[in-house]
Amino acid sequence: MNMVNREMGSEQLQAQARIWNHIFNFVNSMCLKCAIQLGIPDTIHHHGQPMTLDALVSTLQIHPSRGPCIGRLMRILVHSGFFGQQKLAPEGRDAYVLNHMSELLLKDNPLSVVPFALVMLDPILVNPWHCLSAWFRDGVDPTPFEMAQGMSFWRYAGQEPRLSRFFNDGMASDARLVASLVVNEHKGVFDGITSLVDVGGGTGTMAKAIARALPHMECTIFDLPHVVAGLEVSENVRCVPGDMFEAIPPADAILLKWILHDWSDEDGVKILKRCKEAISKSKGEKKRVIIIDMVVDDPAGDREMIETQHFFDMLMMILASGRERNETEWAKLFVTAGFGDYKITPILGLRSLIEVYPS
Repeated sequence: MNMVNREMGSEQLQAQARIWNHIFNFVNSMCLKCAIQLGIPDTIHHHGQPMTLDALVSTLQIHPSRGPCIGRLMRILVHSGFFGQQKLAPEGRDAYVLNHMSELLLKDNPLSVVPFALVMLDPILVNPWHCLSAWFRDGVDPTPFEMAQGMSFWRYAGQEPRLSRFFNDGMASDARLVASLVVNEHKGVFDGITSLVDVGGGTGTMAKAIARALPHMECTIFDLPHVVAGLEVSENVRCVPGDMFEAIPPADAILLKWILHDWSDEDGVKILKRCKEAISKSKGEKKRVIIIDMVVDDPAGDREMIETQHFFDMLMMILASGRERNETEWAKLFVTAGFGDYKITPILGLRSLIEVYPS
């Protein structure tokens, strides 16, 4: 009996420890934000060699009394994989180095995730999570964001320059990464296409990258008027302001990068129908809609990737009434919008390249 009680006690303690770990998951996020704001990745990068704690503390612009605490901050950042650590010869002192993750935290890196991290960890976007249980009971506000902030995310972003800038910068850095992979390694998706409209193209990062790689193609950046106002374009790129729910400029192909997950199934069908109308007006022979978005719960995905996709699904519920979809849910969306066949290629990390063809 005592052995059973001890076993039960051990299991309960392990369960408690796991719950505590999940409770404090936010600590990683906040420490990451702190490291970005203090400029730790760039400080180590500019040092040009592995950087000791003493050197890091003396370089950072912090209060002298906070010096010893930097070591504790770096300990968890190293443990979480954001930085590497190595021994310096001959004295064997520990020193910090950048790794693949911290390289993406450099502010001058074209693929930097810093703007995305700062917008997602801003109180404007964090506070709505505290409203989640009230939102479930409420049944009135469309999203927890609207419950917390009094307006939709899109309207708020249009009125708050800082949020809009961080959001646009974050989307642009992601677009640079995705565009480089698509145009360098999967250019075949554009075979036979002479014109393309990037719907919700933001500041044009994706369309411009495609246009540079494929100069024969005419690319259009299509977004809300305040987004595309004043954008600089090249010879084979143009900007068209508008609303994707109303009409989309005609082209051989329509690109929807990280767009449909922002919207409900009903709105997603509306957007896809506008895409179908746009390609039906084109004279091209290789018409298609190209979607870059998540396909969740892929059996081939690892646990961390699937968990991150589930995080994004919850984020869409919090911010924008959207959702991440599995293949069955995507297929239903395509059929309802009047499309025929589709092809999913899981080549973009958390996201897939989806080609949808008219019936």
